[in-house]
Parts: sequence; structure tokens; C-alpha cells
Amino acid sequence: MKTSDLERKLPAEAIESISKRGIAELTPPQAMSIEKGLLSGKHMLVAAPTASGKTLIAEMAMLKAVIWERRKAVYVAPMRALVTEKFNDLKKDYPYLKVAMSIGDLDSLDEWLDKYDVVFVSTEKLDSLIRHGLDWLDSVGVFIFDEVHMLDDVSRGPTLEILMTKLKRLSPHAQVIALSATIGNAKEISKWLGAELVASDYRPVPLRKGIIVDGKILLGKDEEERLGGSNRIAELRATEDTLQRGKQLIIFYATRRNAESGAEKAAAVVGKALKPEEKESLKKLSEEILNALDKPTLQCERLARQVENGVAFHHSGLVNKQRNLIEEAFRDGRLKAICATTTLGYGVNLPAHTVVVRDTSRYSGEEGSQKIGVNEVLQLFGRAGRPKYDKEGRALLIAKSVDEADFLQKMYIDSKPEEITSKLGVLPVLRTHILAFVASGFLTRSDSMLGFLSETFYGFQYSDRGGIAQILDDILAELEEWKFVERNGGAYRATKIGAKVSELYIDPVSAKWILDSIPKVDDEVSGLFMMTNTQEMRPYSKVTEEAELEMHKYYPMLKQPGDLESYYEPERPFSTALMLRDWISERSEAELLKKYGETPGSLYTKLSNADWLAYSSMELAKLMKARYTTLLELRVRLRYGIKKELLDLIRLEQVGRVRARMMYAAGITKVSELRKEGAEQKLERLFGKEIAKKIYGQVAAFAD
Repeated sequence: MKTSDLERKLPAEAIESISKRGIAELTPPQAMSIEKGLLSGKHMLVAAPTASGKTLIAEMAMLKAVIWERRKAVYVAPMRALVTEKFNDLKKDYPYLKVAMSIGDLDSLDEWLDKYDVVFVSTEKLDSLIRHGLDWLDSVGVFIFDEVHMLDDVSRGPTLEILMTKLKRLSPHAQVIALSATIGNAKEISKWLGAELVASDYRPVPLRKGIIVDGKILLGKDEEERLGGSNRIAELRATEDTLQRGKQLIIFYATRRNAESGAEKAAAVVGKALKPEEKESLKKLSEEILNALDKPTLQCERLARQVENGVAFHHSGLVNKQRNLIEEAFRDGRLKAICATTTLGYGVNLPAHTVVVRDTSRYSGEEGSQKIGVNEVLQLFGRAGRPKYDKEGRALLIAKSVDEADFLQKMYIDSKPEEITSKLGVLPVLRTHILAFVASGFLTRSDSMLGFLSETFYGFQYSDRGGIAQILDDILAELEEWKFVERNGGAYRATKIGAKVSELYIDPVSAKWILDSIPKVDDEVSGLFMMTNTQEMRPYSKVTEEAELEMHKYYPMLKQPGDLESYYEPERPFSTALMLRDWISERSEAELLKKYGETPGSLYTKLSNADWLAYSSMELAKLMKARYTTLLELRVRLRYGIKKELLDLIRLEQVGRVRARMMYAAGITKVSELRKEGAEQKLERLFGKEIAKKIYGQVAAFAD
């Protein structure tokens, strides 16, 4: 089907934009979706490989809804990075549309979104908006759910499943377009959604799958090819071979440590192959990455050295600025190789000619070493082959012997995609959603809740009404015992505190712990421990010797002091609390990372989560009519990483952790002291005339 065949089926603006991008002919999944009713409002599940054209299918449905039907389009994805990428792409391709993105504050209705044509949101954000009483759902013409195979993910899947089920009721007239990688039970999911199924194995760039063993690639029973290069380490041999072809590669590792170590080895190989002008460009990039933080850490220095040699590691331990710089440099060809954890296989579109999956096992403290699933390997393979750049992509595994190669061939290359299953039937996961049902007034009777849960993918797959009913009864009894809900006849209603817990989007177990702990907070460590001993702060920092020695002082905060397991092995969250204490004591980032085994990315994630938990604790304290001055101070100190004595100075714009300490050391200990004679000159000596003028100009606005 040609693009020109879409006239009178799509708005002229959409056809013009598609044509401008050089798309003259639709891919098989795109053509199939139109034949099956995409443009006549049919619900649709599109299960197809990466780069097969799923995004354009979504665009066509969105443009028709917005331009011709004068209705909203909402794009939903589990990962914030993916939401951001798709938001930026649509803004660039359709500049005349009013496009908005909301992925942040989960205790906000964001009423401004009502003014936009297309809204991009994370799964949690849309769920939160509905909890807060979103009033524009009736104006939505189409919902796009990207990465629907994430229903199988323990952490993200349940909220996605609840949300999709909820929207069937709340927005029954909206079209639903679900996009997924190839999965084993696409027909079952499409049946659950009441959607037409578009299933395709089409890839614009053919994919050659093979296994590296003894310096060659086995491509099936009777085919093999030699790898260029001479390195004895398989992934480095693949790196040499890929460079000889003038291409780029991504190597996937099971752990962050392995990815960093792998990048260091790959940098030694790639650095030798770089041209002088490439090295010069990479030197500038290296400096940007090194200075992404106020003070470079050892990890920053290590990454910068590797980037200078054309290689980067990529994992959740990096800060956003570093990740963005790496991804941009890889897309434009400056970086030749990325050594990444498997999280890069999801979310942002970052393809390469060659993908090597070095580790097919992952260690878990609870289960030991486990083989990773077929679907996860296929998702990583999907990054191989770049449309417009490559005639083929290569996806490679590594084996130590021919026997292991046979095993990997059967397990990952010859196998069909696995079926995905619902992860909803777990009590902690359901607890927060049941409270939200009651708090929002969406469902208030246990029989109606049971009916709703029977409509979920879990209910569809298992038809275990008795099992769901028992879980539901247990949760409602618990919420009632905690006074988050109360019963009036056969109906439940949320108490003020229960409603607030739901709006704050924190686990009711965490909220109960915070409510019990608020009266016991009497110093900064107890306040921080209250915030860290929650589900939301996981994963916790490593346990330090100091934490083991000091923990006994805070046993009284635990619900059952004699049972130290009552709240998630308390030494670990307590150690995390001590890390936050060191942060607000103005210890350097480098010290914290070394002492607590953190990375810059994980540190900033914890600080962000702590900020939200501090805010949530304050909101709950207000409802209890308890004092929250200490919590307010802690929130500000956490945000800036300062001691209490700098709280007054931090009110000034242009003044952060470092400048506030410099001012204090120079004798300017309060904003009011800037009114004294000679204060402006002090500022100039500290920061220069321009910054001093901006700071000094604010003084009149502050009362003594």
C-alpha cells in the first residue's frame, strides 16, 4: 500500500508529513492495520519487531482523532525515557499540533493538559491523574499504549493492566491501539482487549542471528563465518569485526559492573581505530560527561576516559545528562560502541548494526543464577539493524564451547517468543489499586471490585474468581484496620487519610509506617529513617558498619521491636537514612558513592524519592494535626544537601549548596546580613559582578 492511497482516509496534514519523511510505501504491519480497521475506529493490538513501523500506526490514529474528529489523543508508555522520546518526535514532525507531556508530580491534577491535542504520559502519571479526578477523559478519541508486552513485568505490569481495564469502563468510546514486541500469546491479549490483531515478523532490515564460538559465528547447522580481528575475548573480537565494517555495536551485560569493565576493555580496542578528527570531537564530549556533576566522581572520570576512546557504558547509575549525551553521540556516529545493561533494550530507540548479548544468566540473591528469558533476549536482538543505514543487522550470543552453542541455539534462536502472563495477583501490588478504587469513588462495593478484577488480564487468563475474592477480602480488611477505608452497609468509602494516601501514590504499607512513625520523629535521623524504611526507597544502600552499630537506637520506631524483620530488614533502609544524613551534612558526592556503594544515578534517584516521601510525610502529618516543621526543614535540606545553618541563605535564587557555604564562610550567615555595608563587595569577590548583582538584587524582597 502506498502513502498516496491514504488520501481521503487521513487528514492532508498527516499525509504531507509522512511524505516529507520520505515514506512512499507502508510497511506490511502498517498496511495490515489499515485493512483491519485502524482508521475506522477499531481497537488494535500490533505485535511486530522493532523498526517495523508501529509508531506510524499510532500517529495515523492520533492524527485522525485530533484533526478530523476534534478529539484528544493520549500516548501512554511504562518508561519515562520512551515517553520523552516520542513526545519530542511528534513535536518535530507535527509542529502545528498542541502537544504536552506530563511524567512528574504524582500529586497533581495538571489541569493545563486539557488545552492540548496530544498528551504524552507515563503509565503511573495517567493512573494518578484519574485518581485525582481527571475530567477530560470523555474528550479522548484514542489511547496509544506502547510496550504492552510490559504486562509481564512484575514492577510495571500491574499498573498498566489496571489502567487499561479501568479505561475500558471510563472511556468506552475511545479507540485503543496497543503496540508490542513480538510475543507468544498475542492472540490471547487481543481477545482480552477486544482488539483486532496485527501480528507480523516484518523487519525493514533483515536480522542474522548467530553464536560466537572459537573466533567464528555459527549461523545455524550448516553455516558459519569467520570474525574479523584477532582478540581472544569474544565480545572484543566482535568489536574489531564491526569496526572493520565501518559499523557500530551494542554489547549487553547482566550487571552494571560488567558493563563498566567491558567498556574499559572495548575502549582499548576502539581507541586504536579512531581518526584524529574523531578523537578531537570525542575529547569535547568527554569533558561534557566529566562535568555533568558539580564535582566529578570516580565513575564520571572512568566514563569520560572511555568516551575519549569512542566507547561508553550505559546503565541506571548514570545521571540523565550523561545518558542523553551518550545516546546522542551514538546516534550521530561519534561513539562506536556502547556497553550496557539490559535496560537499554527497552525504551529509547538506539539501534546499532551489531548487538552482542554477552550474558544470558543473571544472578539473584533469592534465586541464584537464572537464565534470562527468551523474550528479553529477543528484545535486545531487536536493537540490531538500523533502517536507512544497514542492509542487515547482526544479533550475536557468546558460547564457550560448541555444546553450549547448541544449547543457546535451541533456547534463544530456534525458540518461539514466550507467552506473557499477568503479574497482578500479588497482594502488595493490588493493595494500592484497591484503595484507589474506593478513594476515587470508582468502585465502592466488594462485589463490584471483584467484577472489575475479573475483567483484568489476570482474571481473563486464570478465571480464578475464588482466589481473587480471598485476596480482595484480605486487602479490604487490612485497609479498614488501618483506618484508610470504612464500611457503611455494603459499601466502602475512603477516610480523609486514605484518600490522601491514594492521591500521594505511595504504597498503603509505606503510609501506615509513616503515620505510626510521625509521633516518634525526634531528630533528623529518625525523620530520614521514617522516609527510607518504605517500599518507594528500594533498592536500599548497602549496610555499613556504622548502620549496624547505630541501628539499635531506633528499634523503638519499629512496630514490633522484638521482630526486626517486621519492616523489610531495617538495617538496609537505616543505612540509606544515614547516607541521606551525610548528604544533608554536606559530605561530598564522591564520599557518599564510595561509602554506601552508590552510583551518581542511583544517588539522585534516591534523593528524588526522598523528596517525594518528605512531601508525603508532611501531607500526612497535616491530616494528623501533628507538627511538621522538622519534616519541612528536612525536605529543603535534602533538596540542596545542606546543614540547617544554610536554610536562610538557600532562599536566594542563584544560591545552591556550594555558594551558600561560601557565603556562610565569608561571614554572610543570613539574607538580612546582605543589607550591611560592604556585603555587595563581598559577593563580588566571591562570585564576580554578574552573579553578585543577581543575588544582591533580591535582598529588598525578603523581610527580616
